[in-house]
Amino acid sequence: MNEISMTVNGETVSHTVEARTLLVTYIRDHLKLTGTHIGCDTSQCGACVINFNGKAVKSCTMLAVQADGAEITTIEGIAAGDQLHPVQAAFKEHHGLQCGFCTPGMIIAAVDMINRYGNTLDEATIRSELEGNICRCTGYQNIVKSIKAAADEMTGSSMSDQSSTSSAS
Repeated sequence: MNEISMTVNGETVSHTVEARTLLVTYIRDHLKLTGTHIGCDTSQCGACVINFNGKAVKSCTMLAVQADGAEITTIEGIAAGDQLHPVQAAFKEHHGLQCGFCTPGMIIAAVDMINRYGNTLDEATIRSELEGNICRCTGYQNIVKSIKAAADEMTGSSMSDQSSTSSAS
């Protein structure tokens, strides 16, 4: 058994876990944060994506002991109280979810994507970046639209800004 400690959604947590405990299992079973889903057990689907030390990672690919000392944000930690995160609001506004199973992983991946690409994020990049996240319901069009809308809001750009920039060139 190993004693681990980390910061999850801004709160320091500590537990004793078996060395073989997956991080996704730790998050769900020990911390009771069930928004992080277990979808495939093979790291193919992306339902378990979390923010780990500033980067989106699949929590089913890591052991909990590897996260000792880490800073983690799950889907439960991105909203500001009752105020949805801009990506969550965009998914709601643009119908970027259906059954909702993949949504937490998609949203965390989208936040990471927007943080890395900012206002240069385009549809082709979004689609490429989502290759590790599987949705069985939506066909991705509304997910892509939601991420682009959130990126535009978060970076202060818009389709009209990009159109006027490209037409002025």
